[in-house]
Amino acid sequence: MPNRPSLPDDMVLVEQLLAGDERAFTQLVRAYHGKLRYLARAIVGEAYADEVVQDTWLAVLKALSGFQARSSLKTWLFRILSNTAISCVRREVRSTAAGGLTNEDVPALPATRFDTSGNWKTPPLPWHAETPEALLASDQLRQCLEETLAVLPASQRMAIVLHDIEGVPMVEVCNILAVQETNARVLLHRARTRLRAVIEAYERGQGC
Repeated sequence: MPNRPSLPDDMVLVEQLLAGDERAFTQLVRAYHGKLRYLARAIVGEAYADEVVQDTWLAVLKALSGFQARSSLKTWLFRILSNTAISCVRREVRSTAAGGLTNEDVPALPATRFDTSGNWKTPPLPWHAETPEALLASDQLRQCLEETLAVLPASQRMAIVLHDIEGVPMVEVCNILAVQETNARVLLHRARTRLRAVIEAYERGQGC
């Protein structure tokens, strides 16, 4: 299968888009639509993912003239998607959506995993940066992991999808989520821990 042509430099692409170049817009959509939908589904679920992505593209077209390359175009797109998705959540679940987006207080692992000194009884499997993407490509584990991702708090899902699956640098993850680096690392750690527990159970033959 031939490689997809690479996108031009961000500012060059933006200039082409502002000039009404339909080919440039087609390139942009082909490069990022799937990624945006994946992130949207992680935040709002399958039912609203397409609506959020559609609204995101409309917002991108309206805001394009204001892009100043303070971050990458990819980060800028993810930030718009994130804001659009969170607005959707708040509209649909006004009573609960305002909380839980940045400071969830969900226990990562049961206390029985630690001894009285706070040390691991059985150390967890090592976590590698490439693990989530590789495991999501596995048919046997994909369903278990996607079900786990679906029940994580929204900001934990966003953190791990952006950083570990999409490869967005931590500083840009912080910009997208509008949180400090310390908070972003806590969110990422909690998400990784939950997924790690699923992987451990699966590899020990315990299923999901």
